[in-house]
Amino acid sequence: MKQVVFAGCGFLGDTAAGLFFNAGWSVLGLCASEESAANLAGRPYPVMAVDISKPFSAPPDWGRPNLVIHCASSGKGGPEAYRAVYRDGLSHLIAAFQPERVIFTGSTSVYSQADGSWVTEESPAEPDRETGRILLEAEGIALDTGGIVARLAGIYGPRRSVLLRKFLDGTALLEAGGHRWINQIHRDDAAAALLHLADPVNATGIYNVCDDTPATQAEVYQWIASFCQRELPPSGPADMNRKRGWTSKRISNAKLRSTGWKPVYPSYLAALPGL
Repeated sequence: MKQVVFAGCGFLGDTAAGLFFNAGWSVLGLCASEESAANLAGRPYPVMAVDISKPFSAPPDWGRPNLVIHCASSGKGGPEAYRAVYRDGLSHLIAAFQPERVIFTGSTSVYSQADGSWVTEESPAEPDRETGRILLEAEGIALDTGGIVARLAGIYGPRRSVLLRKFLDGTALLEAGGHRWINQIHRDDAAAALLHLADPVNATGIYNVCDDTPATQAEVYQWIASFCQRELPPSGPADMNRKRGWTSKRISNAKLRSTGWKPVYPSYLAALPGL
């Protein structure tokens, strides 16, 4: 039976781990705290608390699994947390498990383009934030081992959508006219992409994981306003101090789609009724 280790069993990792288990994989989940592990005690696979920011040993019978997937989160931490969880965490996972392959879930925030241009995996990734540069370091570790980097767009899903929450609680703004391009991916489509990329027929390298429909901030809020039968949010200034930088680009998923994956939710609009 194929073995997969998930480092991070949160919003995405928990869903993806369930897909792998249902597909016949033997799954081991790792999470950051005993409390989180206890909350996942009902899963049909073992979940254990491990601090991946420090060296650790793999549990018995889990040496050299087929796959390790790093989808742990730094929470709201800054550069220090990014180094500990992403860069050092991935290195410690590889050292402990010696997997056949790794998948690192990165972020499309490493693309700093702000001119609305289309961005592919071949486009320059030159983040203007230290956190983005640390993500690139972690990507390099994965790629150097012959692994895969899944650069995820903004993840949303049931009961979790930053844009919808801001709209409903009245804090949403059309920043600088709402012309900034936004790229998103439904959690379930992101989880399915990880299962798809686990197939060894997929070449090592970087894959953008996003839906088919980049949209401007104004378009997204127009979709939400129409669905909720409310007015559009007011206009406001651009937030240039965003954690991962101010960008405006359209992410292409053509490379991932060329491997046979396609999203169930091709746009945020298609997913709105289920949110």
